[in-house]
Amino acid sequence: MASTSTPLTLPVLPLDDEVVLPGMVVPLDLSDSEVRAAVEAAQAAARTTPGKPRVLLVPRIDGTYANTGVLGTVEQVGRLADGDPGALIRGRDRVRIGAGTTGPGAALWVEGTRVDETVPEPLPGHVTELVKEYKALATAWLRKRGAWQVVDRVQAIDGVSALADNSGYSPFLTTDQKVELLETADPVARLKLATQQLRDHLAEQDVAESIAKDVQEGVDKQQREFLLRRQLEAVRKELRELNGEQEGEESDDYRSRVEAADLPEKVREAALKEVDKLERSSDQSPEGSWIRTWLDTVLEMPWNERTEDAYDIQGAQAVLDAEHSGLEDVKERITEYLAVRKRRTERGLGVVGGRRGGAVLALVGPPGVGKTSLGESVAHAMGRKFVRVALGGVRDEAEIRGHRRTYVGALPGRVVRAIKEAGSMNPVVLLDEIDKVGSDFRGDPAAALLEVLDPAQNHTFRDHYLEVELDLSDVVFLATANVLEAIPEALADRMEIVRLDGYTEDEKVVIARDHLLPRQLERAGLDKAEVAIDEGALRKLAGEYTREAGVRTLERSIARLLRKVAAQHELGERELPFTVRDEDLRALIGRPHHVPESAQDPAERRTSVPGVATGLAVTGAGGDVLYVEASLADPETGAAGLTLTGQLGDVMKESAQIALSFLRSHGAELELPVGDLKDRGVHIHFPAGAVPKDGPSAGVTMTTALASLLSGRLVRTDVAMTGEVSLTGRVLPIGGVKQKLLAAHRAGVTTVIIPKRNEPDLDDVPAEVLDKLDVHAVTDVRQVLELALAPATADAAPEVPVAA
Repeated sequence: MASTSTPLTLPVLPLDDEVVLPGMVVPLDLSDSEVRAAVEAAQAAARTTPGKPRVLLVPRIDGTYANTGVLGTVEQVGRLADGDPGALIRGRDRVRIGAGTTGPGAALWVEGTRVDETVPEPLPGHVTELVKEYKALATAWLRKRGAWQVVDRVQAIDGVSALADNSGYSPFLTTDQKVELLETADPVARLKLATQQLRDHLAEQDVAESIAKDVQEGVDKQQREFLLRRQLEAVRKELRELNGEQEGEESDDYRSRVEAADLPEKVREAALKEVDKLERSSDQSPEGSWIRTWLDTVLEMPWNERTEDAYDIQGAQAVLDAEHSGLEDVKERITEYLAVRKRRTERGLGVVGGRRGGAVLALVGPPGVGKTSLGESVAHAMGRKFVRVALGGVRDEAEIRGHRRTYVGALPGRVVRAIKEAGSMNPVVLLDEIDKVGSDFRGDPAAALLEVLDPAQNHTFRDHYLEVELDLSDVVFLATANVLEAIPEALADRMEIVRLDGYTEDEKVVIARDHLLPRQLERAGLDKAEVAIDEGALRKLAGEYTREAGVRTLERSIARLLRKVAAQHELGERELPFTVRDEDLRALIGRPHHVPESAQDPAERRTSVPGVATGLAVTGAGGDVLYVEASLADPETGAAGLTLTGQLGDVMKESAQIALSFLRSHGAELELPVGDLKDRGVHIHFPAGAVPKDGPSAGVTMTTALASLLSGRLVRTDVAMTGEVSLTGRVLPIGGVKQKLLAAHRAGVTTVIIPKRNEPDLDDVPAEVLDKLDVHAVTDVRQVLELALAPATADAAPEVPVAA
């Protein structure tokens, strides 16, 4: 914009920290000497020129004058509202300030030129849109302030320059912003600047209003909550007075409960810290409920409660013998533990290095041998509390270590819950089915048990929920498992393994007579004077109606037998008292299910044809008899090679390959027709094909079956064998000798072949079983064949089974 060439000579009216824009009408106080001097000078000059007195309104910021001022006319001189003299001045045009000059009066005179602020007509489209935007923003701001009359005046302004200068009335603009508007000569640029300033202010105002609203809502909520809490306290006070209760009752005061409780020092400190948090938190805070639950759990724990061990060693031995027959190994271990505890207590060695004298035993054996019930008997013998923890199917690590207490529904682990349930810090804890523990994305519980069952570190066990140290070194842990191999090696290393390999027939008869029969008589509602079962019937039940390592099926058979007698008596078919003998069993519960192989007709025995041998195996249910069948394919079919069936594992398949290779390489030495093995296919089958089988101990059995097949000599019916075979014919040691010999005894086998290096294992076999078995310890497979194969008849040709 170009300035006009007409010069102006005007008195200066300085405005300290104020700005007046063209179009504004402002009152000024004449009591200020500089203002009065400027107005009087303008009045004096106006006497010689037509028109109203004129002054130059110049902002003075920190003593410095602006480069641009506003030509103002003195509209009126009089008194202000407060009675002081004043003048009403209207801003007219922008003036670019030049050099100073002289004039009448005491005022400062300067020369200046008007600034041309004309805008070409018609207005461009973008300027029209800018005018609309400014008017809309100004209207929105004025409506928020309730200035409805000013809205109409703003809407009536048409000029771009006048509209931009109208923002000089805005109280939210700073002095620097108004000076910037004053010194912007271009009306369009000035209107853009005014629009941006107004837009920024409205945005800040929206944010401020939102914050103020949130603050006010928060204050209102706090006030409302405060009033409600005071009302709730008043209601509670009235209820306590109505019920005759004392204020601050101890049951509600956790601090007094913690201070009165008999807690270890570190546990007390942790509990008092939680009480401090509880007192600082509100009743509605979720943290308050977590803290209360945690404090209740801590206060319920028996931190310093212990039962005194019964150091009557002979009495403990009598209790174990009375409640369980057999199981000598575990009985001896408990007796040893009590004897050592007694001596340590007598010599003041109850606590050594912060650790007490607990024990960790693992009872490993087939189902039904009394592992679980043995735990309760141990607690009874020791005079301790007993608690059982079922671990079968547990797959979450938090079940052992507990949950973090920030979770909803958090609980301590099963070990802590067992201690709390027992009510003492030295109970007997039975960890049932520890071999059934699994693992998934929630962690490995077996790994969490490592600290629990490690005597070197379980005196500082830390549960995730309690987060304080718990001493488990005085607890007797008894873990039960069916299969030792299913327990992780690191966990098994921390436990003392005690094997329960099953009962002999004589032991089963004693258990049935002394324990099972009295219990089932009570459950059947019978008295021992009404029904009795003689020893012959019990022996037949154990030998022919059941075939198991334990006595669970035997107990079911006794229960079935007693139910049958009770039902017949109620129907009037049988008079009581009644004694069940072995000849009565068939009529009461049917025929036997397990007849020994030696008792069957010779033509019906499995080993009545060549190629069938009797082996011994160990399963999760104990020892068992395993039959091996072999046959040769018809040479016309052309099916050569080895075929294995019966759900065999890789180790057992390799044993079959070794047996076949040994016979092929040593067939001439053994006088066997090994030519058949080259031209005809060999098929080895293990009956009970639905049961998976694996392990190397069937090597000698497969070798014997193949040798029987090739030689045509039958395998002796009364012989069973076990052992791993090597390519050179050596018989190597295997495991589970005791369980296998017990299975052979149950099956009616009289001769058993085992590896020579397993002879020390015979010490674990009961004497009554060894007396009825002819055990041969061998080192070479040739000895096995000599013992197992029946002599060949002189006139009979070998009958070789042929596979279809």
